[in-house]
Amino acid sequence: MLPRSTSKNPVVLSYYTMRRMVGLIAIVMPFALAAGSIFASLLGPNHHLPHPILQRTISDYYYTSMRDYYVGSLCAIAGFLACSRGYDLHDEIAGYLAGTCALGVAFCPSFNPTGSYYTQMDYAFGFSHTAFAALMYLVLSYICIFLFRKSSPEKHFTSRKQDRNRIYASSGIIMVGCMIVMVGLTIRSLVARRHPSHLLFWCESLALCAFGIAWLTKGEGLMRDKSHNHNHAVAHAAVGLS
Repeated sequence: MLPRSTSKNPVVLSYYTMRRMVGLIAIVMPFALAAGSIFASLLGPNHHLPHPILQRTISDYYYTSMRDYYVGSLCAIAGFLACSRGYDLHDEIAGYLAGTCALGVAFCPSFNPTGSYYTQMDYAFGFSHTAFAALMYLVLSYICIFLFRKSSPEKHFTSRKQDRNRIYASSGIIMVGCMIVMVGLTIRSLVARRHPSHLLFWCESLALCAFGIAWLTKGEGLMRDKSHNHNHAVAHAAVGLS
């Protein structure tokens, strides 16, 4: 008897759906924060555009009307990362670590962009936020470059899997590059005692989009195996069980 196809298994479908949702949350997050802040200001009592129209970093939206969306999105991503499973213990440890870092980013706010004086606690939270963010992107890059590209020995290695591996590797490399630029810009702003560059927002947005695309792909939202390849994989697994 052939094993049940993953395309019809509700448990597997739910797991893939959660992966796709994490990807969508990450991709939509920077645009939703920017658009929500603009609309909130236009619909507010003064009916004017926010100043600045775009915050210098995604983290600065913690100090706007979009705080709940910002924290909620990070918590949703953290929850799934901590619950994700892979082929071995390394996958689980990476998931727990990435989830913990995402929670650290959410609950350790960055420096208030409108503040002119920072207390010791502000500095502690600000540096912790930067450290959590950098470590989170490093772990997510590791997951994309190394863990996502692994294959189960029971599954047939298809051409689509090769294409997906290229997406995972590219996404991880983009996140590493963005993280290096973001840390450099942050250190530069701290040394010069000035607010971060607007480039931080775009670097963070690019990194989130790369992360989201990788998880959309892992959730079979992109580059899904063709039906005949999938059936061949199922039959191949069945032969191994017979």
